[in-house]
Amino acid sequence: MASTNKIFISFALRDASLRDLLVEQVNNEKTPYSCVDIPVKQSWEPAWKEDCRSKVKECDGVIALITNNIVRADGQQWELHCAYEGRVPVLLLYGNSEKLPRKLPSPIDDEDILEWTLPNIETFLSRL
Repeated sequence: MASTNKIFISFALRDASLRDLLVEQVNNEKTPYSCVDIPVKQSWEPAWKEDCRSKVKECDGVIALITNNIVRADGQQWELHCAYEGRVPVLLLYGNSEKLPRKLPSPIDDEDILEWTLPNIETFLSRL
């Protein structure tokens, strides 16, 4: 396990309440990880993209909350692009029970999305 113990939380802006629930869950389980995210997503700004890339690469892993909103969430898509490009481990979780679109955007179009459960989160964190 790396010494930084940071998890980047990737989410669509419309899913900020889900992010809050995830952070609360991680904190309640007293894991040795702190959660990092970028609440203001300005994916059209080159400086924002570089800051995002840097923050993601500083983390031990990424947990992404995937909902229907990812289709329009350029910022979240960029965060995930940075994670995969930087070879940062990624856990994709269903953010809610809504059925996702048939065609998901790159970079997650061929990736497995797991149910949002404590065992799935704990397994991911234990592998970091």
